[in-house]
Formats: sequence, structure tokens, C-alpha cells
Amino acid sequence: MPDTLLAIAPTTDGETWTEREIRQQPATLGATQAIVEAHRTAIEAFIAPLLARPAMRVVLTGAGTSAFIGDTLAPYLSQLAGRPIESVPTTDIVSAPDLYLRRGTPLLLVSFGRSGNSPESLAAIDVADAALDEVHHLIITCNPDGALAARGGERAFVLLLPEETHDRGFAMTSSFTAMMLAALSVFGGVGGVGARVPAIADAVAQVLDRADPIVSDLAGRGFDRVVYLGSGVFKGLAREAALKLMELSDGAVVTAFDTAMGFRHGPKTIVTSSTLIVVFVSNDPLTARYDRDIVEELRGDGRSGAVVVIATSGEGGDTVTVEGLAHASDCDLLFPFIVPAQLFGLRVSEALGLTPDQPNRTGTVNRVVEGVRIYAADA
Repeated sequence: MPDTLLAIAPTTDGETWTEREIRQQPATLGATQAIVEAHRTAIEAFIAPLLARPAMRVVLTGAGTSAFIGDTLAPYLSQLAGRPIESVPTTDIVSAPDLYLRRGTPLLLVSFGRSGNSPESLAAIDVADAALDEVHHLIITCNPDGALAARGGERAFVLLLPEETHDRGFAMTSSFTAMMLAALSVFGGVGGVGARVPAIADAVAQVLDRADPIVSDLAGRGFDRVVYLGSGVFKGLAREAALKLMELSDGAVVTAFDTAMGFRHGPKTIVTSSTLIVVFVSNDPLTARYDRDIVEELRGDGRSGAVVVIATSGEGGDTVTVEGLAHASDCDLLFPFIVPAQLFGLRVSEALGLTPDQPNRTGTVNRVVEGVRIYAADA
């Protein structure tokens, strides 16, 4: 009940929660990093001994947008750590535990949750605890009153993020970037990531201003299909971008995501004259070649309504340029790159006459998932 009230209560200045939460991200990223740094000693004391054990399996988990944090970060963190770090949604763990939990293997389960009240998030912890002999929990959440925040214990560490990141709007925006930054900092090195946060936050701030007129124009063009393409870490980001638009348009816009190379293998058949395609261009020289190839191909085909590029350099045509991070790692680009997609979802929602904070007209899709039955594994 409290989460429902949060979603419908208006802001005092008439601005939607969704817009406020998109625009507050430069500040909430800084505030999130400050919290991580304040707990640095305790975090490292919890994490370091676990990561020092080669047999310790690390799984990033969540549902919906919270799961896409894992999808986005897992490839980069695996490379950084020199060990596999997996992304497995809570919905998979709960529905098919025998496929995703390895008995006899110790597990560090990293749970992301905006509200911390999703039934699957709680059930995934319970299922893992029941199935495995040794489970450790790192819980990253935005709601101090959520059930996840209360799941402390001898083998658990709860990292509670700034109150402002407990998004009131239906679509997760600042909660997504805050939880993603917290995980990046925990596993990527608190000090090293912290030194980069000011530049990341500055890039987010300038993209908020630069992208809004571009996406507002695109929102008025009535695209009925939108595809997001990204390679490497941007594949997970493309999935999150596609979900944001689907949620905020109440399903009125068909969305899809893929990698730059994978799109050619069948998914490209979705392209029509009313299709918008957005391509995230990597800073990695090799990966960027494939990203630019698909942009050139799609523009050359002339079949889509528009092809928009999000990159750190001018790419010709319709481009949202993120300045100041031309030499940054792709993981740092995740934060400014998602902003145009968030803003576009917001502007499409408004153009459709929806209420962005509660875009689902029927009430059958909720801010916090309801109506989930959790079954015993042996039922």
C-alpha cells in the first residue's frame, strides 16, 4: 500500500515524479557514491574475503530493470575481476532453481531492488538459502522500509542508497543508475570509481539539456516501433532502454533490443518506415567499428523512419553527443547514455496523453509487482 501511494502522490511543484527523478541523476549519482565511500571499510571487509575464494560464485540478480543492472555490468565486472560474474534474474532463480543454483558451490548473491518488496526478490533469497549450504548476500536497495532492507544477518550486507533514489514514478530511472553505480563501485574499486563520478555526473547533466529537444522532436513523430542496439555492456543497456519506452508508452510502442551485429540475423525484419532505431556507440575502437557499420547500413537501407546515434563523438546524421568522456571506459558511459532513452520514454508518454507516473491505464501492471504466487520447490 505505501508504494502505491508514493506512485500517485503529486509533487509540490506540479512536475511529474518521473521527470524529477530523471533530472535528479547528476545529484543522486554523487550522493550514492558518497554513501558507498562512507561504508567503504565495512563493504571491503565483507566483500574482499569472499572474492579471494576462487570457488565463490558471484551472481547479480533482480527483476525487470533491477535484473538489467546485472545484464549490463556482468561482462565488464567479469573482465575486471578476472573471474565469472553472472547475471541471473530472480524470476529465473525462483521458477527454476535447479537450473540456476549449484549445490556444493558457495554463492555471493547480489540482490538489487528499488522498493525491496518484489515477491521474487525475497523468494530468491529464501530459495538460495534453502538450497545451498553457503550463501552470502549483498543487498543494494533504495527503500529503507522495504523487506530487502531488513534482510541483514551474519552473512549479509545491506547497502541502502539515498532516499531520493526510491523512485516514486512507475518507471525506474534514478534507482537504476544509483544501484548500477553502487555495484560498479563495490566491485570496481570504491576509490577508483569515486574519482570518475564527477565527470560521469557532469556528462549526465549536459546530456539532460542537450538530448531533451532532440527526443521531444522524435516523440512527436509518432514512431510505432523503436529498436535499441548496443554492443558489449550496451546490450544490457539497450534492453533497459527498450523497457523504459514500453512501460511509459503503456505498450503503445513496440520495442526491441539487440546487439549491433546480432540485429542482422532476423531481428532486422522489424524495420519499417515508422521505426526509430537508436544505436549506442562504444568507446572501444574495435567494438565501435561494428556499431558504426550497422549505423551506416541502416541509414543506407533507407527503410527506417530515423536512425539516431548516442556517442562521445559526432557520428553524422542524428546524434546525441556526450562530451567529456571520449576516453572513458564504456562502463562510465552507461550513465549518460541511458538518459536520452529515459527522456524519450517520458516525452512519448506525454505525447500519448498518458500520466507518466502511472502510465498503465488498466491498472493491471503495477509499480511493485502484485499477484505473484511463490511455490515450494518440491510442490
